[in-house]
Amino acid sequence: MKIHFLLLIFQSALLVNNSISQKKANTLRPTSKQDAAEFSKIKHDFSVNPLTVSRCKDFAITGKGNNSEWDKANWNNLSQLDTGGKHYESKFKILYSSTGIYVLFSGEDDRITTKAYNDFEAIYNGDVFEVFFHPTPQTPVYFEYEINQLNKELILTLSKVNNQLYSWAPRYPSAEDRKPIKKKVDVVGDKIEVGGSIKTWSAEVFFPYTILGLLPNIPPASGTVWNANFCRLDYDSGNMIKYSWTPTIQKSFHELEKFLSIKFK
Repeated sequence: MKIHFLLLIFQSALLVNNSISQKKANTLRPTSKQDAAEFSKIKHDFSVNPLTVSRCKDFAITGKGNNSEWDKANWNNLSQLDTGGKHYESKFKILYSSTGIYVLFSGEDDRITTKAYNDFEAIYNGDVFEVFFHPTPQTPVYFEYEINQLNKELILTLSKVNNQLYSWAPRYPSAEDRKPIKKKVDVVGDKIEVGGSIKTWSAEVFFPYTILGLLPNIPPASGTVWNANFCRLDYDSGNMIKYSWTPTIQKSFHELEKFLSIKFK
């Protein structure tokens, strides 16, 4: 973890409006013994079939998930949580290397339902795939990443205290080749634009461990267990339709106690 990278994040600690109550927090840890006790009650049975994350060699991403390293991972399906709208098959894979974590999403779709957002804007009000990493369940600090069909992204480190979410977004270079997270999107369709008619889309993302530097339990070693969730939002029906690897999510993807476990091989 590079000190200058952490300073860069702290210098740009922005509270991002994520449809939650926003107040500045002075720390990423529980602010009282009561808060700490609350999070120590979060229980997860790591012995019940955690998803195995296989180790891989580093490779270049294309958005298609066509590198042979992906043969080491199985597809995992997302469950549609909301009624209404057309059901789209949605799934993900995950791998890890000595330098970071790879995630691949794939989903059916009919239309690019979003707006002309820029990076770090409210892309969650349109179609997105989402990743959540919660490396230490007893610590209320976790990571969220979102990406849409137009390759726009939102990166947040969050702390949840007394049911309030506090979020930090890193200062990020504008040049694509200087961004620490590597990401590519592949869309099969007629027009890759807002409102465009499509058939499927996939997103391939590499998370270097440096971008997870505010989290505990980084980097993972063989045998390390994290909690995590992999999600999708789709708005083709005119309403928000949630998909989640964790099928027991009720209202929000930020229900940390519902996350499932992943184990690094």
